[in-house]
Amino acid sequence: MVNRYYCVKCPKTIKSSYELLVFDQKNDPFMPLTEYYADCVKRYSANTAKSYLNRLMEFFTWVGVAKTNQLLEMKWDSNPEMVRVAVEYYLMDELRCKVAAEDSYLYVNLTRKSPLTVKSFLSAIKSFYKFACRARIYKFANPLIDIQSVINSVYLDKSGERPDAPRMPEISGTEEPISYRKITDSYFKMGASEWEPHIINDRYLPDRVLEAGHAVGWTLREKIATLMLFETGARVSEVVELLIGDYRKAKRETEAMTFSKRSYGKRVKYIQFSPNTAKLLKHYINHERIKYTTGSKQLNDLNDNDPIFVTSRGTGLKREAWFYHWNKAMKYNGLKLNPHKARHWFVTTRMKMIYERAKDESEFHRYKEQLIVYMKWRPQDTVKAYEHYFNQEESRLIQLEMHEQMKHTQHEYIKNKTNYVKNYLLITIYIPPNNNY
Repeated sequence: MVNRYYCVKCPKTIKSSYELLVFDQKNDPFMPLTEYYADCVKRYSANTAKSYLNRLMEFFTWVGVAKTNQLLEMKWDSNPEMVRVAVEYYLMDELRCKVAAEDSYLYVNLTRKSPLTVKSFLSAIKSFYKFACRARIYKFANPLIDIQSVINSVYLDKSGERPDAPRMPEISGTEEPISYRKITDSYFKMGASEWEPHIINDRYLPDRVLEAGHAVGWTLREKIATLMLFETGARVSEVVELLIGDYRKAKRETEAMTFSKRSYGKRVKYIQFSPNTAKLLKHYINHERIKYTTGSKQLNDLNDNDPIFVTSRGTGLKREAWFYHWNKAMKYNGLKLNPHKARHWFVTTRMKMIYERAKDESEFHRYKEQLIVYMKWRPQDTVKAYEHYFNQEESRLIQLEMHEQMKHTQHEYIKNKTNYVKNYLLITIYIPPNNNY
């Protein structure tokens, strides 16, 4: 039986500044929630305060179980990134939500299995850390706030009709009304009531994105990461936060081991990319990467825990930092596209190939289940039912065929693009001579 966080009302015979005490899984007083509830009842109705407390006790109970199983190292006062990871996993694993990455925040979509308390939980956890920051018992900024949304709301175009003059109030009737909705500052933003996959059937999409990146001066790092997103179907963090050991320990030079949403950092799946991208990746590690790191170490000399992709300061590249380069390219070229769409494009392309390749229904289902296992999709029961005949090598061959098709499409795109710098996309398949790979 799992020990849970719980609360006890203070007996009337005892004088205390707290209406109730919250205890953790070890039956020790948990003062952060105790003090939060005391503050909460002053700001909200009694029902809301108790509802928020219940949601938070459920969350911290789940965190305690995850820590016991060595799946998560989060504490209530961990840094914002660790708190966000814990909340994300809780939303997916416990509350059965779909969580998709956007520009600088995560989009939360309910499913048929999601409880009605999801919105209440997100409000509660944001309220808790707002209190903790205000009370100075949490030393970081509120992890449930999306800083970029705050910045964007500050810099919205609020200029008036008269040049070089402050905007008149709306009641004056002399200004056009500002047509924008209030932008929520939440890091986890609620989406539609039911999640549906996106179908993206533009075969030139990878080339359009690379073209946009070229226009804004993407380095080899951004180009390789983009190629890997489209070729592997992986999430942004699963690509840009790869470690040297993830690549070096893989079975083939066209593969890398990586984590998934539910693996809590454990490397539980492989991703497969094209031979050309593998050559570019080695070239980046052995040449471009060295410019920003100390020691001038090449692939064979680096430690397994060293990041593959690094910033200009030599630190490991993170998803949030990589978004800046992606968004810059998309804005310049007028493409309304977040990098998660590369994953949808990959699935759409693979499914189309499966339909074209399968000779009968049995073969179609086998190919489909290979894709499910590769993507590490749920439901797990469905995956396990087919794993006994899953042929990983066959799946690799299908994906290699897809990479060849992408290469052919790329050349076709260059050929048909009259006002395009033809030498650009060729860099994705060109490796300088005399390099020993």
